[in-house]
Amino acid sequence: MTDASPHAPVLLPEVIEALAPAPGDVVIDATFGAGGYSRAILKAGAEVVALDRDPTVQPHADALANDYPGKFQLVRTPFSGLADAFAETGKARLDGAVFDIGVSSMQLDQAERGFSFMRDGPLDMRMSDEGATAADIVNGWDHGPLAHIFKLYGEERQSGRVATAILRRRVEQPFARTLDLAEVVEKALGGRRGAPIHPATRVFQALRIAVNDELGELERGLEAAEATLAPGGRLAVVTFHSLEDRIVKTFLTERTGNAPAGSRHAPMAVDPRRPSFTLQFKGAREAGDEERSTNPRARSAKLRAAVRTDAPAWGRIDGPIRAGAAA
Repeated sequence: MTDASPHAPVLLPEVIEALAPAPGDVVIDATFGAGGYSRAILKAGAEVVALDRDPTVQPHADALANDYPGKFQLVRTPFSGLADAFAETGKARLDGAVFDIGVSSMQLDQAERGFSFMRDGPLDMRMSDEGATAADIVNGWDHGPLAHIFKLYGEERQSGRVATAILRRRVEQPFARTLDLAEVVEKALGGRRGAPIHPATRVFQALRIAVNDELGELERGLEAAEATLAPGGRLAVVTFHSLEDRIVKTFLTERTGNAPAGSRHAPMAVDPRRPSFTLQFKGAREAGDEERSTNPRARSAKLRAAVRTDAPAWGRIDGPIRAGAAA
């Protein structure tokens, strides 16, 4: 058995503490990746049903299936398909679910996937092998929609300027490569000039989120976990930027019965539905100094965790959390 992995799972001890996996438990690793969380859960004696839409993770899944025969399986699906995937396993009870949101270092390191503005590759950014690519978006969308996603998903203050630069350039030649787009964005924003992050960071983040519908997937994945976890089942979610964390925080605030219901102009009232989760701890847990120094992904990571009650699932989230919730 080997523990070698190209992708170090963030906040691993804290996630395992939150999940508390034990022999006889069944846990869903909703974002399998290289299998870091799955391996730790399996070591604790639990069974794992892993989900991932990325076809390149198969070798990591094969290794775990070989190391833990009969206790591990991978389902090729985005995590919005969690409920259906679990139902198809025929297992009676789901005791835990973990989500590690966003792009992995493993994907960033593969230039041919097109996620990185630091490596030349095709402008793809798909986590699966289906659907529209980032090139389709930058070459086909109008100014307004482009500027909108750069502002909403990338929190890019000069979103309009970037969209204008993209439209001007693509008239001469369509975008096909990552470094080509990164260069145009950098010039539009005035170059690096000592900035702590590359000027293209926010634009690439926005494109990746749009290509993969990451925030919509997160909302649907949380709802699926709520509908599938057994009473006492544990939910652990690791996020890496404010948009993701805002969705998780708002979802758990609502589902623990701590959010006001009704119009913001009406007297505040607690939602009459019974809470479907209780928090394991207040706020979010973050990585310690040692992990931050050895794993760059840990610097912005936040863990939120909760336990499923025996109340009915609330169902669809009311309103567009990703667009309007307070941080």
